[in-house]
Amino acid sequence: MTRTLKIVIPTAGWATRMRPQTWSKPKPLVSLAGKTALDHLLDTFHSLPDPQLVEYVIILGSGLGETQIPPYMEEQHPELKVRYVLQAVMKGQSDALYLARRHLQGPLLMCFSDTLIETDFGLLADRKNEAVAWVKRVPDPRSYGVAELDQGGWVTRLIEKPASKKNDLVVVGCYYFPEGRDLVGAIEEQMRRDTSLKGEFFLADAINILIEGGLKMRTQSIDVWLDTGTIEATLASNRYLLDKINPPAGTRPTTTCTRPWTGSSSVRGESRRSSPLDT
Repeated sequence: MTRTLKIVIPTAGWATRMRPQTWSKPKPLVSLAGKTALDHLLDTFHSLPDPQLVEYVIILGSGLGETQIPPYMEEQHPELKVRYVLQAVMKGQSDALYLARRHLQGPLLMCFSDTLIETDFGLLADRKNEAVAWVKRVPDPRSYGVAELDQGGWVTRLIEKPASKKNDLVVVGCYYFPEGRDLVGAIEEQMRRDTSLKGEFFLADAINILIEGGLKMRTQSIDVWLDTGTIEATLASNRYLLDKINPPAGTRPTTTCTRPWTGSSSVRGESRRSSPLDT
């Protein structure tokens, strides 16, 4: 990679399923195996081909996220260049990204803040011109979103909550796009068509518009997919991470998936190395 990679992390949302923990802090700052969930997510990006050539775009919700995440990043990660965008009204994932559109030029990696995966992002060095969707096979995909592939292994569309178990290739909420402006254009088309559900614009629909327009997207399979979106899932993720840090004698963490598809949940500028909040 020679262009600056934009890493977009949507964090907006009310996190009602994480209460009482989220009465006093936003969900990304909930503790998980000695770090915040946000810290664990940032750790996954250390394997990028050019980790120094990165700019973060964090999309915040009103309230705790808006007031706590920027100072936390400034204190704990002052070396990172971060821009912040406010999503004051919850109108969906595509809306969140569209609010950040002026920062989304060039290659773009988007990961939802409550999804943690184990992967080697070094693979992007060889896929500069291909989009990538990270996936995991699960026994029953009917409550998830899945990627439909053609015989060549290219994604033909994303399907939310399929009717059968036949396609078990679940998308886990992490995507790479060679050009962020193309994604912005697809979101504009999605909004023009009013492709929404209950007033929210979902990212899967924008991706399908990109694929209709000729986007080439591959999948990348993972074994470990952790969730911090509910109390039960966060406790399971915490156990997995603690066992990985200090495994019990004669054991090792098993591969896991504790998360429903992020595609069906809503997501809702620079001091030193960080930007002031965009509105």
